Amino acid sequence: MLERDRLTPGMVSAALSVWSVRVHTERRWRRWEAEFTCPCCGEGWARDKLEEVLFMLPPRAAAELRVQVERLDEMLLRRTHHDRAADPELAWWHRRC
Repeated sequence: MLERDRLTPGMVSAALSVWSVRVHTERRWRRWEAEFTCPCCGEGWARDKLEEVLFMLPPRAAAELRVQVERLDEMLLRRTHHDRAADPELAWWHRRC
């Protein structure tokens, strides 16, 4: 319903898929690899899009998506470290390397 009315159908799935692939990548990935670009969905960091959606969804749906996102976030936190040179104003996932 949210995708149909306020976003683009499939955008949440695409963002979750891109974020999952990046989190599971064994090698060090480049910042642009965590982005997605689609004529329908727009462009940007997949994790940023997921964060936006988590605030837009009704509580129950947000909780279900949050479980998936947090699982990926935990993996990212285990596999990366804080980048001291990163802008502290950025979201935490932008400050990981």
